[in-house]
Amino acid sequence: MKHGTYFITIGTFDGVHTGHRFLFGRLETLAAQYRLKPLVLYFPLPPKTLLSNHPEMTVLSSPEEKRVLLRQSGTPCQALDFNLLRTLSAQQFFNRLLTHYKMGGLLVGPDFAFGKNRSGSVEFLRQACKKAQIPFHVAPFYHVGTEKISSSLIRKTLAGGDIAGSHAFLGRPYAVTGLVIKGKQLGRKLGFPTANLDTGIYKVLPLGVFAVKVRVGRRYYDGFCNIGFRPTVNSINDKLPLVEVNIFDFKQSIYGRKITIWFAKKLRDETKFDGLDALVARLKADRTQARQILRHFVFKP
Repeated sequence: MKHGTYFITIGTFDGVHTGHRFLFGRLETLAAQYRLKPLVLYFPLPPKTLLSNHPEMTVLSSPEEKRVLLRQSGTPCQALDFNLLRTLSAQQFFNRLLTHYKMGGLLVGPDFAFGKNRSGSVEFLRQACKKAQIPFHVAPFYHVGTEKISSSLIRKTLAGGDIAGSHAFLGRPYAVTGLVIKGKQLGRKLGFPTANLDTGIYKVLPLGVFAVKVRVGRRYYDGFCNIGFRPTVNSINDKLPLVEVNIFDFKQSIYGRKITIWFAKKLRDETKFDGLDALVARLKADRTQARQILRHFVFKP
């Protein structure tokens, strides 16, 4: 096999977490060792999500968020079009890597598989690379403490409300970006005006009330956020939770703009209160608690 140009790794890289960045570090080292250029090939959305009948809240990073996170990793990357690849056999997929992407080496994780019906297993790739006379490496799982880091673990951690755990596994606070849309403006009437966010159907949303950092344009603010179904005031059985953010000391109109929130800590589960007075009293307590937490919350966006 003629010497290729790139040492490649392939994956979904949902969340671009600490395990992924460990893999990218190995890729950089191997590329230098074999005098090749490193290249990360990635799917903007996981194939599992695209093929699912229930894709709601299944990803940690939207395609836009993933593109930014991968760029920040510093390793050259290129998106793959799943629709062009979904019908390829494992051998056809491998041949495309050799020719179209000029692959001169391959690095994958121990549970990686690709091609139609995931027939391109690690063992298949080992033999295919051997036949093509290019180096093949399998990176070990990455651990934080005793936990084997994976996107599914982080999704589970967020669902359980363990925000600190998700920070440790991601290597940064979990963030959600959304378009500010008009709501029923009940929060304004209660003295807690909120920005209602459309985050799309795919993004994983932890449920509850959280202390958050908020970016509007280039400025950062403190706030708190409710993600849920507003049981005190809402009788509609919505399929997706509502995302409502109260931004402290903020009075601008931001309808139609995108803002980002970072989760600092979960304050409580969403609760159904006996009337609006009880709800307002609890919101005041939530705001006080959130301000105290955010005084000590340090992060690098």
